[in-house]
Amino acid sequence: MTSTTDQGSEGTKRAGTVRKGVLGNRDFAKLWSGETVSLLGSQITEFTLPLVAIITLGATAFEVGLLNAARYVPVVMVSLFAGVWLDRVRRRPVLINSNFGRAALIALVPLAALTGVLSMELLYLVAITVGALTVIFDVGVLSYLPGLVERRHLGDANGKIQTSFALAGIAGPGLAGLLVGLLEPPIVLAFDTATYLASAVLLLAIRRPEPLPAQPADRPSVTASIGEGLRTVFGSPMLRQLLAQSATFNLFQNAVLTVFVVYAVRELGLSPAQLGIVVGAGSVGALVGALLSNRIREALGFGRALLVVTVTACLAQLPLLVPRSGSVPSMMLLAAVLAIFGASLTIYNVSTLTLRQAVTPNRLLARMNASYRMILFGSAPVGALLGGTLAGVVGLRSALVVAVVGVTTPLLWTFFSPVYRLTEIPTAPEEPAAPGSSTPSPAATSGDPSDRQE
Repeated sequence: MTSTTDQGSEGTKRAGTVRKGVLGNRDFAKLWSGETVSLLGSQITEFTLPLVAIITLGATAFEVGLLNAARYVPVVMVSLFAGVWLDRVRRRPVLINSNFGRAALIALVPLAALTGVLSMELLYLVAITVGALTVIFDVGVLSYLPGLVERRHLGDANGKIQTSFALAGIAGPGLAGLLVGLLEPPIVLAFDTATYLASAVLLLAIRRPEPLPAQPADRPSVTASIGEGLRTVFGSPMLRQLLAQSATFNLFQNAVLTVFVVYAVRELGLSPAQLGIVVGAGSVGALVGALLSNRIREALGFGRALLVVTVTACLAQLPLLVPRSGSVPSMMLLAAVLAIFGASLTIYNVSTLTLRQAVTPNRLLARMNASYRMILFGSAPVGALLGGTLAGVVGLRSALVVAVVGVTTPLLWTFFSPVYRLTEIPTAPEEPAAPGSSTPSPAATSGDPSDRQE
């Protein structure tokens, strides 16, 4: 029984939460802080790992492409099973252990460099295993969040996390570039180890109990559960076409990323610090996009806003072909191009993420995310290998031309996809609880059931 004093206290807390938004939820603040710290470290690693290959080991463009591809291989191999698993267990312990595992694996690179045994084979191994834990962590976070915050605050929570991505992208490459200028590239990766440990500690500090996900009395097989997740994506015309468009974009964008880093260092002559500034400008744009995404959608309407940012994202990188040196004007142009690209891509991501949340029933969120991400990020290693192979066959500049032109092809979907005709975001119909469920799902206990979280 709750006393009158307790009721008044709870009412005050709820009122404070309304005023503060999602940041009134201290447990979310811990999750968000941990994510922000680990994302900063991940950006340092994403920027530095190819430089370890290029500078420390003298890797070829193909080897760099293979390294980039290795990071995404687990998306194809692990995603579907991770989705089924995370729909059946408590997610927070999985997130904590994933962070400890990633910290240990990243630490192998500086240790190997200090002991003189660093090799491309070790980099491939670290990229694959860290990638597998990252798949599990990312799907787990997207499934854990709806039980941590009220449904009416999910949009705010998503915006905060996207802002963290942008801030980490701003600080990470620039910081990594400066650190690589001061330290050997492998040693810089020790910073990422520390950020994963910090994230794990903050997750351990969350106090809200996490209920076990709903467990049907007659649990379907893993194959049947995977099939239901795939049908959720491919059975929806909106999700199916949105995924096809995004996967095509991801394929060519990863070809651009693979070629541009090598092109910028070897053809334009950018130093690691200069490259960090240029890449960081893209994240400045991403931050602006994260902050303005909701306002832009409200001003233009969902479909029209999505159309504008899709066209911009697909065309923005064509000017990457203009600079022919590492001069200040060239750096300014590269930075401006990546800033515009970063802003438009972030608005696109926030919008499509919200759409996926809205049209997917809560009980299928983990499997939908796993299925969607398997295809979406599964195209990334293909693009990375494509970029590396093209660079080896036709040269860096010609490969960059093919890649940035390829990024424009997703514009074709704007002519027939129903997503671009939406005036507002739809919502999924209510679904009854799974037969024999032993525990209510978060949707039944956390606010407006029409809101959905990726």
